[in-house]
Amino acid sequence: MPSKTIVWFRRDLRLHDNPAWNHAVGKGSAIIPVFIHSPKEECPWQRGEASNWWLHHALEDLASQLEKHGLDLVIRDTKNTLQTLTDIIDESGAEAVCWNRCYEPAMVKRDKEVKKQLQEAGIETHSFNGSLLLDPLKVTNKSGKPYQVFTPFWKHCRDIEVRKPETEKLKSAKSHSVKSLDLTELNLLPNIPWHEGMAEFWTPTRDGAIELLESATSKSKDYDAQRDIPSDDGTSRLSPYLHFGQISPREFFHHIRDNAPSKEKADTGIIRQLYWREFSAHLLFHFPHSQDSALKPEYEQFPWDFNEKLLRAWQKGETGFPIVDAGMRQLWHTGWMHNRVRMIAGSLLVKHLLQPWQEGARWFWDTLVDADLPNNSMGWQWVGGCGADASPYFRIFNPITQGEKFDPDGDYVRKWIPELAELPTEFIHSPWEATPIELKAAGVELGKNYPKPIVTHKEGRQRALDAYEEFKEIKES
Repeated sequence: MPSKTIVWFRRDLRLHDNPAWNHAVGKGSAIIPVFIHSPKEECPWQRGEASNWWLHHALEDLASQLEKHGLDLVIRDTKNTLQTLTDIIDESGAEAVCWNRCYEPAMVKRDKEVKKQLQEAGIETHSFNGSLLLDPLKVTNKSGKPYQVFTPFWKHCRDIEVRKPETEKLKSAKSHSVKSLDLTELNLLPNIPWHEGMAEFWTPTRDGAIELLESATSKSKDYDAQRDIPSDDGTSRLSPYLHFGQISPREFFHHIRDNAPSKEKADTGIIRQLYWREFSAHLLFHFPHSQDSALKPEYEQFPWDFNEKLLRAWQKGETGFPIVDAGMRQLWHTGWMHNRVRMIAGSLLVKHLLQPWQEGARWFWDTLVDADLPNNSMGWQWVGGCGADASPYFRIFNPITQGEKFDPDGDYVRKWIPELAELPTEFIHSPWEATPIELKAAGVELGKNYPKPIVTHKEGRQRALDAYEEFKEIKES
């Protein structure tokens, strides 16, 4: 009888360039593919509804990939991952468990305990890096410490060879039958059908990832010029596929490197952004407190002024600043927001409105299909001025001039805020400056069908600067 090996899928929902899968196939084992839906008790940052929608379809797609190998995906829902793995081992007679590592703090802690207990029970375990280009434990500065600034991290890492992706190893033998839940029993799909926009915007399968990867290759030539224009399809939009592991970062890296029209432009543009993803994971792995606390501890004393009404207006895209509101509405409709607009919307929340960056992080976590703990935490701390490589808190985006610069014709605003569509371009980012006659001609009633600014830029900017001065006094006292 051949040995039996459990391949424990997590955020590696693919077979191509999947180290755990390839190791199990290489052993000649009968394979039992398993996905375990983990509880909040083990993973405090539980997926939001948008991510759950994506996960449902990604698991459906993984099951289809496995069926081609004569395998059925075993699905379990549990309050104790170790116990569930032990149960599957007992039911199947498996002698080994393989998985690809996750590097978030709760996952690292849980996986260490799982590995320890399984090994003590005589079960062979193998874990691999299948989600990053480089293992965070193996990247250090000259002093042997983790990096906290991106540029030296990038300069160091870009000189490290990235291994070629492994092709998918074939498997056709039927695995031992183990009981499984039906995917629908995980209840990942929203109860209220608000996700139609996501379904129109995304194809959450490996084929969808490959299609976008092909288009990203051609975009790489003009990536730096186009990636900040939200009305253009200038970014790769591959972040959710990378998060759920429907493509691997090595696959992304080498496909762009091998096929980009300009290798130099690809390296300084789209490839560099891939290393920002690596940097985020590196930071969270080495500084686990930064998942929900400031990387720079002194910022825990910052005088935020939480206000649920202001937060709610921002969440609903009703701040009165068109570029921000357009982004928030794009997020709600598609589960995604253009990166430049993420920075503008984030800046308005934490600076003009003085809301804690954690509130923005929680909202993005619940509404983004690409919600990724390292990227989300680092991005919000960058905006809040309290993270690595952060924008200083006193650097405050002007949402009006940002809109005029990156959406000069107002195409992005008109798409997501149709009530402003008829406004002349000169007023599209500041409708309050239009005359009553111009507003009436465009069908805009400020305060009725589109809000007045929740705070003026001048007032919001001064409020942020005053808070920063107060913070400096607190630090010095």
